Amino acid sequence: MAIASRVSKRALSTFAAAKLPEAVAAAEPLPPAAPAPCERAAGRVLGFEDTGRLFAGEPTSALVRTLAALQALSVGPLVDAATAALRSPAVAGSALGRAAARATAYRHFCAGETADEAAAVVRRLWRGGMGGILDYGIEDAEDGHACDRNAAGFIAAVDVAASLPPGSASVCIKITALCPIALLEKASDLLRWQKKHPSFSLPWKAHSFPILSDSSPLYLTASEPPALTAEEERELELAHERLLAVCARCAERGIPLLVDAEYATVQPAIDYFTLVGALAFNGEGEARAADGERPIVHGTIQAYLRDARDRLEAMVAAAERERVRLGLKVVRGAYLTRETRLAASLGVPSPIHGSIQDTHDCYNGCAAFLLDRVRRGSASVMLATHNIESGQLAAAQALELGIPKGDRNLQFAQLMGMADGLSLSLRNAGFQVSKYLPYGPVEQIIPYLIRRAEENRGLLSASSFDRQLLRTELARRVKAAVVGRE
Repeated sequence: MAIASRVSKRALSTFAAAKLPEAVAAAEPLPPAAPAPCERAAGRVLGFEDTGRLFAGEPTSALVRTLAALQALSVGPLVDAATAALRSPAVAGSALGRAAARATAYRHFCAGETADEAAAVVRRLWRGGMGGILDYGIEDAEDGHACDRNAAGFIAAVDVAASLPPGSASVCIKITALCPIALLEKASDLLRWQKKHPSFSLPWKAHSFPILSDSSPLYLTASEPPALTAEEERELELAHERLLAVCARCAERGIPLLVDAEYATVQPAIDYFTLVGALAFNGEGEARAADGERPIVHGTIQAYLRDARDRLEAMVAAAERERVRLGLKVVRGAYLTRETRLAASLGVPSPIHGSIQDTHDCYNGCAAFLLDRVRRGSASVMLATHNIESGQLAAAQALELGIPKGDRNLQFAQLMGMADGLSLSLRNAGFQVSKYLPYGPVEQIIPYLIRRAEENRGLLSASSFDRQLLRTELARRVKAAVVGRE
């Protein structure tokens, strides 16, 4: 039974009922702030030396709060104690524990508990010359009822994004919120087995771009997995309908959709879902390239995976053959510990690159490969990075390739509460920049907060550079205030 490539009436009627908050719907569009001229000191595209210009418009109180939060998150024992507490049901489930999380990490990394609060953050960012990525912060779904509820939440996020100034917002979703996690694991096993044995039949599989490569961690499926039951095939079809309903609302509203990558046990099924959505909604590549519009559906490449470049090249080549404009978000990856532990438990090599430099090289190589496709008009890319060097390299290459800074098919992104110096420098250089804005009840966001706290002191952290910039700017402001009183 092949998955339908169009959204069924059942899907639209079930998931499209979310209403727009009146306060959001009535919001007046706000013009983006004009970026300052690009400074190319010492041949560098991005400028960090003039912190007064870099943080212009940022209140001193906000800089102090950010510095305090980043400093606390840089203390390893404190982060370990906090994450252990958040993992404890006794703490995370208590009113006191939620209040403590809300006043600390939640306030720093999250845009609020409701879509209205997140929308207000997008408006503030837009006034400052940046956009926002709305992320309704929900984690893995266990059953179809939870998936239906999550789909309605994602559609509501799309409607909120559509009420904001044009071009100011996009929406990020997780496939693990739209399909029961156990089914994604089973489908991923079957997709890996088919990669190893191409003649192996998957009657439910629709046409897609390449999902796996020879270098992918196929060892996760060591023996032939059982076929999906009729009930599981039906649930998989419902999951596709949920995704396609969200895609359809994004297409109707003109809102880009970013699909997050996750961990290796479910990533093949996530890529399969994403690419089927791209085939349905990213067509007519030449027309989209001509008018500068971004494609609707964007998948994610995790550069810390050894097979990232192989899979990227295969899917881009397939998309170009079929004249489908591919949208991709490039990240380094956020499941390092989980992937390493799983590989060790199986006695196999880790799917993660052997060194941080290998990961940096893979990220920069993937970015360069996709920037060339942006120049050709065959792809849209969001470079999500906290790494200063990666930002510098990508910005310089974009200029060398002649990609206009206002081209919406080249976007940079950083998480709320992290790498603000890089975000502001990219904005000042004239590039399109967005901040990733998770929102939702505190107890719902706790798994996200744990990952951000761990990331901030680990492999991907750029917080030491941000802390240095913040200290320099705060010292400059104190000195200016003292001199001004003399």
